[in-house]
Amino acid sequence: MEYRTLGKTGLRVSEIGFGGEWLERHDAAHSVALLKYAHDQGINILDCWMPDPKSRDIIGEAFVGCREDWYVQGHIGSTYQNGQYVRSRDMKYVRPAFEDLLQRLHTDYIDLGMIHYIDSVDEWNRVMGGGEYLDYVKELHAKGIIRHIGLSTHNPVIGKLAVETGFIEMILFSINPAFDMRPATEDLDTMWEGYDQGLSGIDPERARFYQMCEEQNVGITVMKGYFGGALLDPERSPFGVAFTPVQLLHYALTRPGVASVLVGYDGPEQVDEAVSYETATDDARDYASVIAGAPLHSYSGVCTYCGHCKPCPVDIDIAMVNKFYDLATAQSETPQSVLEHYKALDHRASECIGCKGCESRCPFGVEIADRMRKAAALFEPE
Repeated sequence: MEYRTLGKTGLRVSEIGFGGEWLERHDAAHSVALLKYAHDQGINILDCWMPDPKSRDIIGEAFVGCREDWYVQGHIGSTYQNGQYVRSRDMKYVRPAFEDLLQRLHTDYIDLGMIHYIDSVDEWNRVMGGGEYLDYVKELHAKGIIRHIGLSTHNPVIGKLAVETGFIEMILFSINPAFDMRPATEDLDTMWEGYDQGLSGIDPERARFYQMCEEQNVGITVMKGYFGGALLDPERSPFGVAFTPVQLLHYALTRPGVASVLVGYDGPEQVDEAVSYETATDDARDYASVIAGAPLHSYSGVCTYCGHCKPCPVDIDIAMVNKFYDLATAQSETPQSVLEHYKALDHRASECIGCKGCESRCPFGVEIADRMRKAAALFEPE
């Protein structure tokens, strides 16, 4: 298992994580064994947004003897009322629900205390404008009961606002090739609609959000990486073709700022399937060819950092140069952090010999040699 630093939290999290949503589908013994199996494979980050007692008890039992091995995303505002999940900011529900999480997980702290699920600007303003809910989050943080403050959202507009707060250290965000084409919305249900409208490339709002996370060192963990399973099924995929889990994991893990993809599992074979990402070949990870060959939609002219441009005869990491170039040109001035990362590369854009062999391999028709010239002019002015 490979590990990445989750932004400014400093936590080293597994690239493949555990989304706990499906734990309640099975009997407790099965789910406890599944969590322990995931732990044995090196998975060390888990998202528990679920307020139901069964899911929380399963996690608590699986954590016996190994709580320190796990980083938990625990959501503040996910409550259980009359046998149902209810998102709430009402402290008469919020506080007991969070205390229940601690009790059932047999722990006195949560690594990543998540401001639960904000998708609308109106709700953002209500929550962040102050009040008992936000005070409670900050109180938990001050006491060390939550070690870091995070937020979950599906809306890049909210994601950008979260980055700008300065105190939100990481974000749980929905990322997959289909979502990335969609413009920002406050209604998650509409994310599943409208893929016959000639959408093309990564939505600029989303691209900017990823760039901001990279620039400000706000880590991203990923939910909905498989698009609810739709991207694994050619009949349901908005591209008209199916991806593999490994391809979708690679897509998410190549977005700026991303540290881990949290996958929902029904059994150990699905854990194995996801963890196989770590030993997969470049061909097996290749999502770009699927997108480029899909009968629907196009990423024409857009660098997705897929790595098809390799090998470079002078060993330039073309995808990384392109990523830094995109990060820099999204700002009126090149951020110093981006410039320093660029300077740390073993080989720089100025070394490009203009052979254009990379362009012959690019599935999206990116004019790479021209981008290398522009990157050199930007990062290495005479």
